[in-house]
Amino acid sequence: MKEQPPQIRWENGTQRPLLALAVLFAVAYAVPIVLPGAGSGVRRACSVVEWAVWGAFAVDYLVRLVLSEDRKRFVRRHWLDLCAVLLPLLRPLQLLRVVATLMLVGRRARMASQIRLTTYVGGAVAGLLMFGSLAVLAVERDAPDGNIKTLGDALWWSFTTMTTVGYGDHSPTTGLGRVLAVGLMLSGIALLGVVTANIAAWFIARFDQDDAEERRRTAAIEALTQEVTALRAQVAELSAAAAPVPARRSDPLS
Repeated sequence: MKEQPPQIRWENGTQRPLLALAVLFAVAYAVPIVLPGAGSGVRRACSVVEWAVWGAFAVDYLVRLVLSEDRKRFVRRHWLDLCAVLLPLLRPLQLLRVVATLMLVGRRARMASQIRLTTYVGGAVAGLLMFGSLAVLAVERDAPDGNIKTLGDALWWSFTTMTTVGYGDHSPTTGLGRVLAVGLMLSGIALLGVVTANIAAWFIARFDQDDAEERRRTAAIEALTQEVTALRAQVAELSAAAAPVPARRSDPLS
């Protein structure tokens, strides 16, 4: 068996720990927002956890970069990880690492394409809902004219925005909140397009499979018909060869 490259071995070995750290970061990020009355000790502990997780992500990125055979190509393919490492002040970007890790887990699993895509879409929806709800709540809760004051309001707003329904009962009033709304709307449209394309591809593949099966059956029937025709011709030839030759009558005048 061919030995795996060091980068692949590192990614396989750190897959679960990174997933656990991503979940830990999400919790540490959510606690101060969901519990605005938490004490300074809780906030300080959450901040320490966030920076520690960011440090782990930075170390993971640097190790994978060093182990990569083509470092320029690695940077181009993992630009989102690089942004998360270089922009630690924009901490919500780290939540995208949760979605990326879940997608990595899905790629490692042996599942049918439809199930794998469902896993990707489900993970993306959950991550975007969580990210959008927490981010807009942190931005809009203290806004003078804001109407998103609770986590329930934020979740409802995120869900209606992602599905592009937009009831209008809750809407962001700050500039950053509206930027988040644009991102969620575009993400919702993209996810809807992925689901629609997958359903269409499934139907097309199903029809192609049925057409191929029908063609195989038609070819088999035609081959069987030709064999039957050939057998009938052989039987007719054998019957003609086995038939007795009638005796000639003698001429009485000869």
